[in-house]
Amino acid sequence: MRTRILKRINKEFKLWFRAAPPGMIVLVLVIVIRMFGGMQSMEWFFLDTMLRLRPVERLDERVVIVGFDAKDIQFIGQYPIPDGKIAELLTKLQTYNPRAIGLDLFRDVPVKPGSDELARVLQENTNIIGIEKILPPGQIYPHKSLLSEQIGFVDLRFDGDSKFRRYFLHTSVNENPPENKFSLALQLITQYFDAEGIELGAGIKDPNALMIGSKELPQIANHNFGGYVNLKVDGLYTLINFRNSKKPFRVVSMRDVINNNVNPKWFRNSIILIGNRNPSAGDIFYSSAVPTLQLTGQIYGIDYHAHAISEILSYVIDGRPMLSSWGDIQEYIWIVFWGLVPIVLGRITQSVWKNLLSVSVAGIVLIGCGYITLWVWGIWIPVAPNFLILTLNAVGLSAFAFYQHDKFLRSQILERQSTIAYTFDVIHNGPLQTLAYGLRHMRAKDVPYEKLISQFEKLNHEIRELSEYLKLEALGEKEVLRLGSGFILDLNRPLHNLLYEVYSSTLERKDFECFHTLKVKIRNFDPIDDRYLSREQKQGICLFFEEALCNVGKHAKGVKRIQASGEYSGKKYHLWVKDNGSGIKSNHENKGTKTCKTLAKQLKGNFRRESLSPKGTICELSWTVDS
Repeated sequence: MRTRILKRINKEFKLWFRAAPPGMIVLVLVIVIRMFGGMQSMEWFFLDTMLRLRPVERLDERVVIVGFDAKDIQFIGQYPIPDGKIAELLTKLQTYNPRAIGLDLFRDVPVKPGSDELARVLQENTNIIGIEKILPPGQIYPHKSLLSEQIGFVDLRFDGDSKFRRYFLHTSVNENPPENKFSLALQLITQYFDAEGIELGAGIKDPNALMIGSKELPQIANHNFGGYVNLKVDGLYTLINFRNSKKPFRVVSMRDVINNNVNPKWFRNSIILIGNRNPSAGDIFYSSAVPTLQLTGQIYGIDYHAHAISEILSYVIDGRPMLSSWGDIQEYIWIVFWGLVPIVLGRITQSVWKNLLSVSVAGIVLIGCGYITLWVWGIWIPVAPNFLILTLNAVGLSAFAFYQHDKFLRSQILERQSTIAYTFDVIHNGPLQTLAYGLRHMRAKDVPYEKLISQFEKLNHEIRELSEYLKLEALGEKEVLRLGSGFILDLNRPLHNLLYEVYSSTLERKDFECFHTLKVKIRNFDPIDDRYLSREQKQGICLFFEEALCNVGKHAKGVKRIQASGEYSGKKYHLWVKDNGSGIKSNHENKGTKTCKTLAKQLKGNFRRESLSPKGTICELSWTVDS
């Protein structure tokens, strides 16, 4: 029992030693690729897809967009829209008592007529926020009538795939706090919460973060954030948690506002954004995270600002999560865990199709975890690298399973062939010799009947004993070899000792008549380092030696002298049996000779059996001894 357990443990260890390294190599390679930014595109893809596949959200009534479309331009009859019409629109909207109005139009250069009127409206209404562009190249200044508290920058940074996912909330020109710059969204949110007496402040957990009331806004604070690697962090950025709806905000046209075709309740206590929603204006960003009705894979700039505003309002007021991520350590622990999953599954299933099915289920669970954590808690966890590891290891381990299955079938065939050959050798050198002896004397009628009965009773005993021995051998409970004489060899002993035992037990057999004429018996076996011989090879050598001795006892008529030797010659070990009997009388290659040749091939050695002059036979097996 203990031997079988140790064999099982050894087999398991060897299997893991062969199967685990490919999976671990894949895991390490994916981690290295991710650390150098090679996985960003895949991780962005999974992020966009999971954001887009979330349940549809209701319209956010706190944000209203007044967009200029092609029909508005036709209605006005001039483009760019003149300052006078902008002033008229702002004046009209102020009558609806909004908390803040964001004018997402550059007005560094007057567009007449009505420039003076626009300047007056901007000066009289401090809840109107204009825009500027502060990052090079091509900085654009705000309208000269705006105070610093009425200016928000609209600079945005796109990712490596030219898509927009981050929002630039706050930066500073230098170390002088009065020179700090706020984005359009942050200025409008400040105006919104000022009406409720809630001010912006520094974060508690992270002093560089912003806090609104009791809510600290998550930010992209590190160069490695989620799927981002070596990200440039030159201010306060947030990852936009886009509102998942084809109509996330109420959108009205300029002409509807001027013509009083709107409901005043829509604008009361809301944030109003005014800007272009005309494709020809060029204010369009690329994004795959937002389902849109008009633009596939694109979003209007004014809508992008609306999503950023809605994200923060919903986080502070409704508890809707803003997007964050784990730290590097937690992310790589998560990746390593999923890297080990396919290796363990491959060992448990031990089947190609079961392995593919289990890894597919694991992939679904992985994507489900990523989806739920993003949707419920707003945490962006690694999915792409884990999915890649699962896919590669599923293919690799399946190929390994195919290989193992094929190898198993081959080993089964070889094991059956070996069992048949071994069983033949055991029977050939034992019961068959007893049977041949009995039949020969039965035909010759030269022995008493009682002796024949005794011989066949011996045969019956040998067959039963052999049956029990083969059962134990099949179970692998003993590393032993049964000789034709019935003697049991312990194959764990040194080979030269085994050869002495084979020699002694075989020459003591009474059923070989040629042994009765022997006068001289010589044997000598040099010790041999048998560490490099397998159990099967040691067994085969012992059976060869027994076969060679038995052939002398059966066929060497008139033999007087027998010599058995095992000796070194250079790096080769020569094991031979020599007699001075009648010699070989037939060139027919019997089963025993074929078995010996097969053994020599396995040992990468040589076998010969030939007559000597003037008489006698030599049977020799030689092989190279590894050092």
